[in-house]
Amino acid sequence: MQDRTPDQITMVEFPSTSMPATAEFLATVCGWSPTVYGTSYTDLTGGGIEVGIQGDDDEQSPAPLMVILVADLAEARGRVEAAGGVVTLEPFSFPGGRRFHFREPGGNEMAMWVPE
Repeated sequence: MQDRTPDQITMVEFPSTSMPATAEFLATVCGWSPTVYGTSYTDLTGGGIEVGIQGDDDEQSPAPLMVILVADLAEARGRVEAAGGVVTLEPFSFPGGRRFHFREPGGNEMAMWVPE
């Protein structure tokens, strides 16, 4: 059994060809509250899990991105790599924390983050 606290899914990030349209659609249909960060990113809250809409082609994953909260980013990266995962985006800062992206052996891209 592991001594550490289990990691938790805290967010799902969706790629979008029109971030404003996707955010407006989900806010209208689901009643979620948007917070806009610049011209290419919006967070939506109120659905039980945070939803992000990524409108920047250079930062989008090809499919929805599961974002996992961890206690230690460097330690989590070590676990990912030891299990055969490949880091696809080096750690970077964003409003509220730092994260990195990786691809698991089955091909899904995911991210792990820590709050700052």
